[in-house]
Amino acid sequence: MWGWYSACLTGCMTQPIAGRTFLIDDTAVLLGVSRRTVYYWIAAGRLATVRTLGGSQRVLLTSIERVLREERGLPPLDSLEN
Repeated sequence: MWGWYSACLTGCMTQPIAGRTFLIDDTAVLLGVSRRTVYYWIAAGRLATVRTLGGSQRVLLTSIERVLREERGLPPLDSLEN
């Protein structure tokens, strides 16, 4: 019904978020860093995650985009909408 999982982020969400999150390994490949670095960035708050019902973490696409934009010196997407 909701795909593979639903997640909780600031309270339980009622809609699935599949398709907008990435596995830790995939995030590491996208960012060109190690898995350990991804975990460090999660702990530091640089990457936002959600937990699946099974307890695994998934990294939000929006936080990956934000990190990539920061590293390339591009303005945040929010500033482009105004």
